[in-house]
This record gives sequence, C-alpha cells and structure tokens, in this order.
Amino acid sequence: MTREEVKEFLPHREPMLLIDSLEIDSDNIAHGKYHVTGEEFFLMGHFPGNPVVPGVIQCEIMAQASGLLLGDDIKGKVPLYAGINNVRFKQPVRPGDTIEITAKITNRRGPIVFVEAFAEVNGKRCVQGDLSFALIDKDKAL
Repeated sequence: MTREEVKEFLPHREPMLLIDSLEIDSDNIAHGKYHVTGEEFFLMGHFPGNPVVPGVIQCEIMAQASGLLLGDDIKGKVPLYAGINNVRFKQPVRPGDTIEITAKITNRRGPIVFVEAFAEVNGKRCVQGDLSFALIDKDKAL
C-alpha cells in the first residue's frame, strides 16, 4: 500500500501522515515504513544540533500502521487512542533513518481494538508498546 492508498483509510494528512508504505501479511500483521527526512516539523527544536524523533511521534507512527489493520472497519470511523501501555524506548531515531513498524491486533472488545506494536531502525528495536484504539463514528468524533 502506497502513501496515497493509506489516505483512503486513515484521516491523517500532511504533515501528520507518518506512513510511507504498508503491507498486511497473510497472518494479518502490519509491516509499515516511514523514512525520516530531517525536514519534519517535529524535529525543529527537538533538539538543535542533535535532532531526535520524539517518543510520542514514534508512538503515532506505530498507531497509524496499526490503524490500517482494521481495513474496511475503519471506514466512516475515526480511530482515537484509548490507551498506550508498556511503552519502552530503546534507541533514538534520527534524520535519515527508516523506521520499520510491525503491528498485530491482539484483542477486540466492541469498538475497542488492542494492538501490540514495535518499530526498528536497521534491525534494532527503537520502540515497543501495547496500544488500544476506540473506533468512533466520524459524526460523533468531531
């Protein structure tokens, strides 16, 4: 799935669309990529002379890859964070890095979806965590 195809499912747009490509494998596991160019708004001032992708942005990248696991269930809905648990940051992410995300659904309860996700750069884990999302009708979320 290309960046333009991702837009068919996620409500995010530039500059907050943080998935360049995504594939869902036969086990329904998402494998996404995002290349950090160094021009992103969130790097301005974080930190001058030593830019590092903020942890909350790394979580957002995992969340966007996770949202695409919902396929057609996400159409007409807005996926909102319901929880972020057990998040661990292992190494910094810097300009020039390509973040590779892996995410899988672990449970569903009504409109709540639970996901395990992690991201790596060059095969080294940079972040991992358990994410949960509430699927809210678009007309009720705005």
